[in-house]
Amino acid sequence: MTQATFKTYSRQQIPLLPATYEDKIPANHPVRVVDAVIEKIDLRKLYSTYKGGGTYYNPKMLLKTIIYAYIPTLIVVER
Repeated sequence: MTQATFKTYSRQQIPLLPATYEDKIPANHPVRVVDAVIEKIDLRKLYSTYKGGGTYYNPKMLLKTIIYAYIPTLIVVER
């Protein structure tokens, strides 16, 4: 079986703008909580579901995006 290939993913990536993404996000922003939690989760089972033969977006990055996207919905449900 061919190994899955993921596109490069780095939070420290320097964009075309002068500042890095880290500099643009406030220290108390909810996205930092999502990032910290997902970084601590063992995602080997998720990675193993990807088959070889293609180049994919990094599942860790996608999971962070999906969870962060649900935060406004969760806040509304709590109210």
